[in-house]
Amino acid sequence: YERILLRGEALKGPKRALFFWALQLAESWEFDQKPRGIRALQWAIADRLIFARWREGLGGEVKGIVVGASACPVRVMRVFNAAGIPVREGYGLTEAAPALSFSSFSPGGALLGTVGQILDGVTLRINDDGAYRPGEGEILAHSDGVMLGYYKQADKTAEAIIIDDSGKSWLATGDVGMLLTGPNGANFLKITDRKKELLKTSGGKYVAPTPIESILKEHRLVDQAMVVCDNLKFVSVLLVPERTGLQAWCNKHQIPWTTVEDLIQDPRVIHRYQQLIDRVNPHFGHAEQIKKFVLLANPWEPVKSDGTEAELTPTLKLKRRVILEKYAAEIKSMYETLS
Repeated sequence: YERILLRGEALKGPKRALFFWALQLAESWEFDQKPRGIRALQWAIADRLIFARWREGLGGEVKGIVVGASACPVRVMRVFNAAGIPVREGYGLTEAAPALSFSSFSPGGALLGTVGQILDGVTLRINDDGAYRPGEGEILAHSDGVMLGYYKQADKTAEAIIIDDSGKSWLATGDVGMLLTGPNGANFLKITDRKKELLKTSGGKYVAPTPIESILKEHRLVDQAMVVCDNLKFVSVLLVPERTGLQAWCNKHQIPWTTVEDLIQDPRVIHRYQQLIDRVNPHFGHAEQIKKFVLLANPWEPVKSDGTEAELTPTLKLKRRVILEKYAAEIKSMYETLS
């Protein structure tokens, strides 16, 4: 997606205008839409002149792409599907052998912002214990695919497997979500956060970091993001710039490209990221809004060549404890310099 944007930025004149017109059209796309009249003609032109080339760039034979492990940004989902490159999300755990829901490629089988319909043979329950918004809570799963327990780890099994009053066993997934009704009347599962990752400020306000991090990572200037606020006065964020996006922005604004380490100290670059923060903040409540941020030069990785502990899991999830320890000095500086 970022490569596509960068190629569009490099175009000139009518070609550039046509590219971004098609991209704007794609960002209004919905599953199962059926444009008519002038709108249908616009889609036909965009497909013929722009989207067909994207499909060719992937070989022209892609029937569908399935993503998992972490959420696919809605903007990315819209753009690829609009271009005739079907992308769908699924959800599950190894402990559930392994799938619980899936967005299908058939009409009515997918809903933006969700991980699809509950699979046959799977029952999901939302444990709405009042800790989250109404209708939102930890996802509990029951199916023949759910594990009996962790091998020789009775304590861990007791935490993960809940037995209800009827004797039915449920897997506590650790994921927070809600059920939404799709256009076909079916239930779709929406993942909103990780239960263990709900943060609490020193003022007692709960903050869900995942939605904030996700909207930041949608921007072409951001590669990685992590919210910080647990037992602290306010929300701050660690940002890793997307290198190619930052380089393109610097070239456009006649800022000499040296190193990422140097550029993240440049007041013009810092101001550009502040503009991004200012644009994101209105999407969240006052207690969730970002007050400070720090730009980091080195991306987080699942494997470190120097033997130190990696910042990401093998499925690219944040190891928050590791990142907090590694960047303790940078985090401390944000809370010492509150104006």
